[in-house]
Amino acid sequence: MGKHHLQVIFYEDRNFQGRHYECSSDCPEMQNHFSRCNSIKVDSGCWVAYEKPNYGGYQYMLNKGEYPDYQRWSGFNDCIRSCRMVPSYNGNYRMKIFERSDFGGQNLELMDDCPDLNERFHTRDISSVNVMEGYWILHEHPHYRGRQYFLRPGEYRRHSEWGSNNPTIGSLRRVTDLN
Repeated sequence: MGKHHLQVIFYEDRNFQGRHYECSSDCPEMQNHFSRCNSIKVDSGCWVAYEKPNYGGYQYMLNKGEYPDYQRWSGFNDCIRSCRMVPSYNGNYRMKIFERSDFGGQNLELMDDCPDLNERFHTRDISSVNVMEGYWILHEHPHYRGRQYFLRPGEYRRHSEWGSNNPTIGSLRRVTDLN
């Protein structure tokens, strides 16, 4: 198999109209290329789009497919300023979540998706996370709704390290559609 040419295309207007920008790698700053984003096509790969430059603000998981308007990617507005490619991965998934910062308090190890964290963990507060294997998305509300936070393998000692203003998490899932 040859090397996949991964690509995502951002369009200023809905239904893939207006100025557009094609991206095939991580891009920390896209506002020179388009002023707003109202539709996206993901030709291949799996991407995270960010509201602000340098991977800040709201985060949106994009799998292969077409998104004719920003509601389709659960957008809070029509602003996309940076994006990151999720590397292809077909290993195991394992993460440990902790109630308090610096891996304190009660903890729980997860190897699969969890639609309602409170049901399993008996709290909605997660203040630190150790992602041992795989790529994960935390969601603010149960059943994968609300703000999204993309986690790559590594240690996150406080919730600000994954871009959240507070520790409240309702659900989490593995990023599995990576091809």
